[in-house]
Amino acid sequence: MEVNTDFAVVIPLANEEAEFAPFAEALQAVLTKLGNGSVYFVVDTVSKDNTLELSRQLSSRDQRFVCIYEPLNKNVVDAYLRGYREAYERGHEIIIEMDAGLSHDPGSLPEFLSAFAGGFDCVFGSRFMKGGAMPDSSLKRKILSKGGTLLSNFLLGSQLHDMTSGYQGFKREVVKQVLDYGLKSKAHFYQTEVRYLLRKKKWTEIPITYRAPSPSVSQNSINNSLQLLFYYFIKRISFRASAIV
Repeated sequence: MEVNTDFAVVIPLANEEAEFAPFAEALQAVLTKLGNGSVYFVVDTVSKDNTLELSRQLSSRDQRFVCIYEPLNKNVVDAYLRGYREAYERGHEIIIEMDAGLSHDPGSLPEFLSAFAGGFDCVFGSRFMKGGAMPDSSLKRKILSKGGTLLSNFLLGSQLHDMTSGYQGFKREVVKQVLDYGLKSKAHFYQTEVRYLLRKKKWTEIPITYRAPSPSVSQNSINNSLQLLFYYFIKRISFRASAIV
């Protein structure tokens, strides 16, 4: 399956040395199959192993890979946005984000591109719709992810099967609007915030399998998520609901 659409994949990396080789090989195989695509690795000072050097070595061997070192990042949201900005400035038509370490399957990229070919502005990966799964997750992690989706849909009036997945993609013009908007999230609520702000776009969900999640979510991340969830809830019920249109 070859595609003509110029697309990019943005992937923040931190301490991925152990899984770097199989992950990179899986990405290379998919890009070769599609006959197109670029990958932007974003590495910052959170990474303490050889991830940065491995990323630089790969980018020197394979021009489809770009290594971005950004020591000024303050959090994971900065890493995502830094990658989005680079991909946008290089003119890619579709920009997709995913997690490293094979948590997200590069083999799902053709499904994202097929959905965009159907005319959608945003394509969101879902673990909780038919065909989706998170088999390696603890019960606590599943409850946190599913509970976050249910609470977000209830408070924000959204209707997605999965409000917290980090496998998602956008058309170029949507990325520009996100970059210009100025997100409030500093941690994992970023995924939910983006979905809420883009609720008026033409979007769809596709099933994904999420593997090998981090063993825990920090209390600071949970606190940030709850604060912003209620911030947007108050704006919604006071008829000042935010949206990127």
